[in-house]
Formats: sequence, C-alpha cells, structure tokens
Amino acid sequence: MASLVLGAMLNLNLDHIPYRAWWLKSLTICVTCFFTFLITLLVIAPQPSMAALPTKSAIKDARIILRNALPIDNETLRDVQLTLEQMPRQANLKRWKNLKRDIEIVAQTLTQNQTQLISEVNSDRQALVTEHLTSLGTAIVPLQEAIAVKDRNSVKALSEKALDYVGLVEADLIKAFPFEVPAKYASLPQLKGRALVELSTERGNAIITIDGYNAPVNAGQFVDLVQKGFYDGLTFTRADENYYLQTGDPDGASDGYVDPATGKYRTVPIEVRLPDQKSPTYGKTFEELGMSGTLPVLPFAAFGTVAMAHPNEDGNAGSSQFFIYLFESDLTPAGLNLLDGNYTVFGYVTDGKETLDKLRLGDKILSARVISGAENLVK
Repeated sequence: MASLVLGAMLNLNLDHIPYRAWWLKSLTICVTCFFTFLITLLVIAPQPSMAALPTKSAIKDARIILRNALPIDNETLRDVQLTLEQMPRQANLKRWKNLKRDIEIVAQTLTQNQTQLISEVNSDRQALVTEHLTSLGTAIVPLQEAIAVKDRNSVKALSEKALDYVGLVEADLIKAFPFEVPAKYASLPQLKGRALVELSTERGNAIITIDGYNAPVNAGQFVDLVQKGFYDGLTFTRADENYYLQTGDPDGASDGYVDPATGKYRTVPIEVRLPDQKSPTYGKTFEELGMSGTLPVLPFAAFGTVAMAHPNEDGNAGSSQFFIYLFESDLTPAGLNLLDGNYTVFGYVTDGKETLDKLRLGDKILSARVISGAENLVK
C-alpha cells in the first residue's frame, strides 16, 4: 500500500488539470486506508512477550568467560569476582558510595576467609594460594584509593589487576581434573588444565589461553601440535576481515595432521560443555541435538575466540586447522549465534588482540610455542 501511494505521488502530473481532482481524491483514499490498516495492525497484533527478549547482555570479555568456566564451586570467591567485575561500570555511572561499600566488603571477605580458602587447597599448593591471596590483598589497596578519590579512569585497570589474582586463586582450588574423557577418545592427547600459547606472526604476537577443563581433547590436540612445531611457518589460508582468520592447513595433499608414527590422519570430535553439565557433550553438534541457540560454557561471544575448524558435513573431522573469531555482534545481546555448540571453542586470545586486527590472508605464523601449562598435556 505504501509503495502504491508513493508511486501515485511520484507519477502525479498536475498539468493534466481535468484529472487533478480525481488524483487527489484517490490519493486521499489510499492514504486513509493505509493508516487505518496500520493502526488496526498495531491494536490487534500480538505484542512481543518481554520474556522472549534477552534477559541480559552477553559477556564479551574473554577473561571473565574463562574465570566463569573454571570448574569450582566456591560462593565466597565467586561473589568477590562478580563484585570486582562490576566496578568499572559502577565507576562510569559515578556510584562512588556503592563502590566504597563494595570494596570494603571485598577486603573484609578475603581477610575473614583466607584461612578457610587455604585449607581447601591441596597441601602441595597451599603455599602458592597463600602467595596469590597476599597479592590479591595488595592489589586491592590502590583500588580502594582510586575509589576514595573518585578516579574513574583508574578503576578499570586496577580492578582487572585484582581479578587476575582472583582467577589464580580460583584455579588453585581445583583439586583434580573433574571428569574422564570417554574411552572412545581417551587415546588422543588431552590437556587436563590450562596452558598459554604464544603465537608469533609477521604482524606481531598474540597469547592464547587454552582451556582444557572444558575441551580437553581439542585443547590437547592443539597443544600437542604446537609442541611438535606443526604450525611454524604455516600461513593464514582463509580470512574474512572483521569476521575470522583460519590457519593450520599443512603443505601437501592432507588437510590436517597425519601422525608419522601410525601414518594415519588424526581427528578430534566436536566437544562442547553446557553450564549444567559436569563433562562436555561429544560427537554431535548442538544443531544435530536440536539444541541450537543454547549458550555453552565457552561461547563465541568474545573477540579472539579460538575454535577447531571441521568440514561442514562432519563435526568430528577436525584435525589441525583452527580459526580465530573476530566478530562481536551487538545484534545478539544474549550472546547466542549459530556457531555456538556447532564448533569446539578451546581458548581465547587474552593478550595481543591488536595483532589480530593486522593479520590478513597469506600472513605467516613464524612460531607457536607453549609458554606455560605444558605439564597439563597428557599424551
């Protein structure tokens, strides 16, 4: 109807005087009908349910995602973590009274619960967690001072520094790897914990935090290949600026890693964990399970998400090729997209994100090396 009205207006020729009254009358009728239809539609059409709208914004900070993904159940530390994570926003809103109260509660909570927290750690790590708790207490002091003088610009950096120590203490609380990989995949390398991998490229360096707690098989495959020097000298063979970078395709006919000991192509299955599950789901994508739109523990919500690539027709044929997600969608505020649960996320770029912005198709990886956590790899 709107297009008809617009068409009539554009083709109206007022030089044809005998037709002027007819055109104006027709135009008036068309416009009246159109707006009557519009009002009727607005009145009788069912309004969108508020329950169907996203209830919260996506967490797009990789460090927050990784802290939340740790397999721990300690309300004290989780409350401290959440309070510190909210401080930059509170500072931006100039809620200084709330901030002053919150930082005092954090300091008091840590002091009162230090002995209990240390006792919950394995004996061989108690000295380490004591050190981390001391560093956390030290990091809170300048944050308190910044809040006291209402230094909004310093709150974000200081709260993030304190949160780094919170994450270390939370990791100290993990006494043992929380589950067993299914027997079908138990012969593959597994990362039973976390590791840091430094990716050196022609455009700069980036550090990837590899999460074996939620994807031990895919993380183990990647770290094992890094240790073998597999990625050194490879190029980014697929790239879409502002969307993704892909690499890991070796020279020759093979699309992935062939184990020289067996001569066989080594693949890893799709491996994704849900928040209410103790262990990941293996072998089937969320699409195959009818779970599309479900948010996994490691989502595609952060710039620099690292995931295993696989053929479209087979989610269990991933091998050596991986991609780095470069897109943050403000159109999916709940953090949901079609990639979640259909590819295995096994890490996030946590340092050197500026390097990702510079990388293009054909750029080369100079080297990839494990800089910490190598002891967590079980072959």
